Amino acid sequence: MTFWFFVGIMAAALTMFGFIPQIIRMYRTKSVKDISVLTLLQFTLGVALWAVYGFFVNDLIVVGANVVSLSTLIVALVLYYHYWGIPQRPNISTEAR
Repeated sequence: MTFWFFVGIMAAALTMFGFIPQIIRMYRTKSVKDISVLTLLQFTLGVALWAVYGFFVNDLIVVGANVVSLSTLIVALVLYYHYWGIPQRPNISTEAR
């Protein structure tokens, strides 16, 4: 195993779990007001295409990393559309008194 293999593994791990903080934030706040759905859709399409590419060039690391990434992005998209129409509750600490 070479140095570049480990670089690839680290890159895959960072990509796979890159949207987890956004998913946690959407779930905790029940808000998607600062989330760009266009970015989510674009990244989802890109990751899906990388998975297809990895399949056709027979690269298991590319396929695996992108399938996991695609799964997290699908969760993010589901949360986005779930919370999209929910009106936001006012923040009590910032209301005028």
